[in-house]
Amino acid sequence: MFEGLQHLDAPVLQKLLRRTVLMTLVAGGIAIIIALAVGPPLAAVGLFIGLGLAILNLRFLDAGVAKVESTGEGSGKVVRRMLRTKTAWRLALITVIVVVLLVLDAPLGVGMVIGLVIFQALFVANAARLIFSQGGLS
Repeated sequence: MFEGLQHLDAPVLQKLLRRTVLMTLVAGGIAIIIALAVGPPLAAVGLFIGLGLAILNLRFLDAGVAKVESTGEGSGKVVRRMLRTKTAWRLALITVIVVVLLVLDAPLGVGMVIGLVIFQALFVANAARLIFSQGGLS
């Protein structure tokens, strides 16, 4: 499915990212309200942290890609490797934070995981919708 993202124009991808962030904020706000109503308050804090880190990771990735495109650095292979490495480090850091929070306080850690899942689910759904509206995977 993500091979279809390679052929999309930058403005279309920006629209995808903007829509994903807005939907994440709305869905996250609803999830936080539900968590406050039915669960421990730290679960809502974890949701907030998870949503925030997911959006922050997306912004860092977007800024890295924009920087590479504007400067025209190196070959495509080198640029992809650099972006992969930075992304892998960010995801590793987020994973460490999740594990530490799960060990320190389970509701806080579970809330963070749910926040990350909400973001990912919305991103995949938006990307799939965009790809299929552009003519599928052909």
